[in-house]
Amino acid sequence: MPRETYTASEAARLLGISLDTLRRWDRDGRIVTTRDRANRRVVAASEIARVRGPADAARPLSARNRFRGVVVDVKLDGLLAQVELEAGPFRVVSVVTREAVEQLGLRPGVEATAIVKATSVLLER
Repeated sequence: MPRETYTASEAARLLGISLDTLRRWDRDGRIVTTRDRANRRVVAASEIARVRGPADAARPLSARNRFRGVVVDVKLDGLLAQVELEAGPFRVVSVVTREAVEQLGLRPGVEATAIVKATSVLLER
């Protein structure tokens, strides 16, 4: 039988956010929580589903820097891979797992997007 409510920490984990972010969203009205008898936040399963959105919807990233370009080089070495992307006047080099390169089908000539967030670079295709 599916659960009807989750603790705040469980809800945060299901949403892929920190507990602090869940508390902030609660204060801002972005998510609706209630309180249990011990005055702890609980979140309804239906509220988690609402915030998550449709299961087939692409999950947006908060990263603002996206460099659309073409893969010019892929160097594989053990479990890691170095991917070089030419994105207009920019050259982006990222070290990712070999598995990620294989799953994304990255090879020279393939279009991809480098998503830069803080010190991390994610690749999207």
